Amino acid sequence: MPVSTTRSVLDRCNALGFALAGVASVEPSRYERQLRDWLAAGKHGEMAYLARHTTERLDPREMVPGVRSIICVADRYHDGADAVDAPTVGDGPRGRIARYARGDDYHLVMKKRLHRLADELAAQFPAETFRACVDTAPVLEREIAQRAGLGAVGKHTLIIEPAVGSWLLLGELMTTLVLTPSEPCAEDPCGTCTRCIDACPTDAITPWSVDATRCISYLTIEHRSAIDQSLHDGLGDWIFGCDVCQEVCPHNQPTDRSRAAETNPAYVARHNDFDLLEVLGWDADARSAAFTGSAMKRAKLSMMKRNAIIAAGNALKRGSEPELRRRLESIAEDLDEDAMVQETARVVLGNS
Repeated sequence: MPVSTTRSVLDRCNALGFALAGVASVEPSRYERQLRDWLAAGKHGEMAYLARHTTERLDPREMVPGVRSIICVADRYHDGADAVDAPTVGDGPRGRIARYARGDDYHLVMKKRLHRLADELAAQFPAETFRACVDTAPVLEREIAQRAGLGAVGKHTLIIEPAVGSWLLLGELMTTLVLTPSEPCAEDPCGTCTRCIDACPTDAITPWSVDATRCISYLTIEHRSAIDQSLHDGLGDWIFGCDVCQEVCPHNQPTDRSRAAETNPAYVARHNDFDLLEVLGWDADARSAAFTGSAMKRAKLSMMKRNAIIAAGNALKRGSEPELRRRLESIAEDLDEDAMVQETARVVLGNS
């Protein structure tokens, strides 16, 4: 029965539009020491939530009592057609956003279908428990995804499915239902390749580890305070997230197989970037309107302005941009502006 049930469950995952699906066995993490050492070294930065619920992260049985199987799914949010996208043509410099955040909020997109799957399975197996998770739950998603056969963790710490690439978002359905585990993926999809390490603008990556305190995605999305000015140049024109390590990954270069793999239409980009002057002029309502239905709402107004100021400073180093400079000067002198935003403008002006 587990084999036929498993096949039926995975077929249903495919019918719900997930690009990949598999079943992981339930067992404690093999990376307890690495996780605890990473946390002890402070490489999670201001993400204090990663240090909470460590017991649950390391053993799914602590999060869902009696869990016997983990259904793991992935959405593909980019087809890799453009390794490096061209900025939108506009009146002035623009700030780029990571591809995963250009369309609908993946938390909502994935959970809606996971909850639907959970409801269907609960109706079929009323004695069993089902819990849907995305990355807001204390789950070591990539290890589970590898055990479920969805791909292997690359040196940039992201899941790579060699035929599809790493433009993937993960979700899980934990259950007490007994299912047949999928064949795990091989552990090293990278070999001697170090392109992601070499290309990282802030030197945040070492093999299979990322120092979040140097990572552009962390700095622009999770870091709530001022960004060390020694990292400003590395941020380039990124104002929300970063895709550099994926842009250079050989597994993300288009192939016949990857072209045939489906990309979920929910993630079609509304915009690739924002005009920096526009962001610097945002108030709370403008930010809210720009981020409606987007995962970008994770970043507060002050953070987005901080990020835009750093990107603006990098733009000033490339050219004169008098209007942008005047806006930064105005922010630096505006006593009603957020203190972090004001100070960032002063620092940037002093270095450009």
